[in-house]
Amino acid sequence: MDKEALSVSGDTDISNFNKNPRVKLYILNENRAWDDQGIAHVTATFVSKLKGISLVVRKEHEYTLMLESKIQPYTAYQKQQETLIVWSEPDSFDYALSFQDKSGCDDIWEKICQVQGKDPSVEITQDVIEQDTEEMEDDHFEDMHDASTGIVLPPCEVSRLEEIAELFNGSLLTPIKREKLTILIENEGYVKKLIDLFHMCEDLDNVEGLHHLYNIFKSLFLLNKTALFEIMFADDVIFDVVGVLEYDPSVPQSERHRDYLRTQTKLKEVIPLNNAELVQKIHQTYRVQYIQDMILPAPSVFEENLLSTLTSFIYFNKMEIVTMIQEDGEFLKLLFRQLADDETDDEKRRDLLLFLREFCTFSQTLAQQNKEAFIKVLSDLGLLSMLEVIMGLDDPVMKSAAIDIFSYIVEFNPSMVRDFILHEGQKQDDDDLLINLVIEQMISDTDPEMGGALQLMGIIRLLIDPENMVGKVQKAEKSEFLGFFYPRCMHVLTAPLCANTVDDKPSKDDYQTAQLLSLIIELLTFCVEHHTYHIKQYIINKNLLSRVLVLLKSRHSFLNLSTLRLLRRTVGLKDEIYHKHIVKMDLFRPVAEAFVRNGKRYNLFNSAVIELFEFIKAEDIKSLVTYFVQRHFKSFEDVEYVQTFKTLKQRDEQHQDRLLNRTGATDTYTPTIRSRFRRDARSLEEEEEIWFEQDDDFDDTDLSSKVDLFTTKLEVDYEPISKLLGNNKQAAQSTNFGRKSPPPKVFSKSAISINIHSSLMGGLTPGSAPVLSPSNSPGTSPTKPSSPPLQENLPPVSANKQGVVGLVDYPDEDSEDDENSEVSDSVLPPAKKARLST
Repeated sequence: MDKEALSVSGDTDISNFNKNPRVKLYILNENRAWDDQGIAHVTATFVSKLKGISLVVRKEHEYTLMLESKIQPYTAYQKQQETLIVWSEPDSFDYALSFQDKSGCDDIWEKICQVQGKDPSVEITQDVIEQDTEEMEDDHFEDMHDASTGIVLPPCEVSRLEEIAELFNGSLLTPIKREKLTILIENEGYVKKLIDLFHMCEDLDNVEGLHHLYNIFKSLFLLNKTALFEIMFADDVIFDVVGVLEYDPSVPQSERHRDYLRTQTKLKEVIPLNNAELVQKIHQTYRVQYIQDMILPAPSVFEENLLSTLTSFIYFNKMEIVTMIQEDGEFLKLLFRQLADDETDDEKRRDLLLFLREFCTFSQTLAQQNKEAFIKVLSDLGLLSMLEVIMGLDDPVMKSAAIDIFSYIVEFNPSMVRDFILHEGQKQDDDDLLINLVIEQMISDTDPEMGGALQLMGIIRLLIDPENMVGKVQKAEKSEFLGFFYPRCMHVLTAPLCANTVDDKPSKDDYQTAQLLSLIIELLTFCVEHHTYHIKQYIINKNLLSRVLVLLKSRHSFLNLSTLRLLRRTVGLKDEIYHKHIVKMDLFRPVAEAFVRNGKRYNLFNSAVIELFEFIKAEDIKSLVTYFVQRHFKSFEDVEYVQTFKTLKQRDEQHQDRLLNRTGATDTYTPTIRSRFRRDARSLEEEEEIWFEQDDDFDDTDLSSKVDLFTTKLEVDYEPISKLLGNNKQAAQSTNFGRKSPPPKVFSKSAISINIHSSLMGGLTPGSAPVLSPSNSPGTSPTKPSSPPLQENLPPVSANKQGVVGLVDYPDEDSEDDENSEVSDSVLPPAKKARLST
């Protein structure tokens, strides 16, 4: 393994290299056939010895270097079939990378396009000169001939400036002319000659010549070529380029950008930088960023991609800066040592923290595996503990910087922050926890627009979001962290809400308080949507919805809507526990009162309330429908512009009618809600009589299905048995008047022997009595049968099981009735004993 090459490529952590996209490397041999070089991993990173972003390919497991190819600005890279990248090296071989998956190919392709200033949506980064057909080749040759013979750089003279400006501007129209002009400018050192003309015109106050030079250099930027940027942004040229851009013809008074960059800006080295190349790169990056943001006009819609290479130039400069600082092993250690030192004064600590924030911002340009290594280094140096201390200080500048750094860490690796919080929770009180400090910072934000609180709310949301708890330990991480968050942090989050809703109206109703409460409610809404058990227990145990709905009396409409949104999300889960809680605590009452206060105004709140009840109607949530109609329909009965509320009343009436038909009488409100969860005894009687009254002309299949149905009745309750035995007379009479006796052949062919016994049947074993028969019921004496026997309409009784009496016997299988026969009367509930004894 080539460790030296590995460190040069910027991948100091060998274990991270396998996280790069997995590929196969192919090389085109002399016979125009592709040779497979084996499986490897590829990354696009800065390589110091090549002085640029390069494709680095290392063999899998062995980490030996297979290819190190600098991404040249003019090399044509081609993307094929979504997983293949092909290119030709100058004076070398043709290469191809075949990716295992599309996402890895897209990542490397995006890096290549960034270097060359191309849109990643293209499939080839450079214009293809070769054409397949002879006609296209001829046409293209003519274009090249015209371009080569038509572009001739005029002598660099003041009198020819207008001609030069027109030539440069006209060459922007076609890619071929842009390429040709770029090569000519680079080969002839034309930029330096133009700079000399600028000095001459400025000394002579030649305003017209300065305006032409501005147009010329603007065209140089629009050529969008990295080679020209490297010339213009050199230390000895960049200030002159800034000077040329001061003379914009469309601006009456020129800006003094050079004076600002020379006198007003200064690199503050909070820790001495001993690397001269690093210092030069920092200066260059700042000045180029200033040119892009402050000097160059904003590109139009049609020019957005014309400055893409300039953006890429800044991007890769930042990557180089971060890489060089990381390579200095002592720099970051010294930085954190001074931050943690009690003797460091506040101004010094503030500068150190601001530098760290800028450093973290630059590190976002790193590749994924390098960024992971960077975050791990900061974590090992005690970054989170240091941020925890700084958030407790009274310095707003340092607090703001600490929050920005913390936000960057959480966005990239929330699991690492959660682990830190869980570990410190074992040693510290609730008030000293990092996450509680973040919540307190959100609550105490002094900005009337709550900008800082909004940022902190986003951080908290990321930390409690189950979606970013990935991997095999996702369930364990979710359970452990949420089990920690709710008992130890949720009370801090809801404290302002509870303090403001002690009475039946908000105690404070100013704009800033309303904004804060709206953010808290938004977090609670997120919890309701993504957390199940923990938030449900918290809401019910703390009666939190009742407190939140007090805010419907706020004068701020956005807070009313946030409150109603939380209730709507709760109802939308269609969780019966939530529904019972709403009914029990009468949580629709504040909604109805707010709707009445809103009057006939057709606004967002009116629509939100209607949508809430429209959802209840569409989902037919019977418990909430009944509760709403019986308690709060009067507040909505005059609403005519929608039929939602009247339809809810009709639904409830239909539901009550069905219950009335089933139970024979209407109940009070509470039993009405609960009756849907019980099975009424009368309905069982009706089903059994229907079974007996069905036509007896059935075959073996009908017999089996009816036997199964009747057996199921026995398993439900003892009560149907009692009713059946009490109605034998009615069933027998019905059989005599309206039925024919079933043919004996049906039973003779059946493999199942059916025994139906009662105290009225003959053929019983002496001394035995049917289970649960009236004669054996506790507290009763044997009585004379009051109804005729049923044997006349039944097949002969089979008594092949002595001492076992049941309604259905299966001779070859165990029956549940065998178990029922052994159950004594004493185990029956008193109510059932009473009914069976009557």
